[in-house]
Amino acid sequence: MIKYFHLTFILLSVFSFVGRVILSETHPAILKQKALKIAPHVIDSLLLVSGITLVFQGGWLGADFGWIVAKIIALLGYIGLGVVVMRNRGTIRWVAFFGAMACFVYIGIVAVTKNAFFFI
Repeated sequence: MIKYFHLTFILLSVFSFVGRVILSETHPAILKQKALKIAPHVIDSLLLVSGITLVFQGGWLGADFGWIVAKIIALLGYIGLGVVVMRNRGTIRWVAFFGAMACFVYIGIVAVTKNAFFFI
């Protein structure tokens, strides 16, 4: 059950991120609404809590589970690039956006394959 909540929050988080980027380009005034400022933080917090719950339920804290560490590092990259996206304009924004999406795809592939070095 937690897995399905986690998957739902993943989709909500990505759609929220992409939606905010689109809105910031087309209708930036809408992003000043209180609900649109708070909702992404709530979604991402629930995503993180469900992910941590899955780690403990799955017993994935041992040294054999380096893929979890890779996901956490990629998540930090995704967050950092997301901050750059939301605070900048122009080329920097779009390079950071595609970098953030690459981190998201990497996290997803690692989650499915349980292999941080799937590309080797």
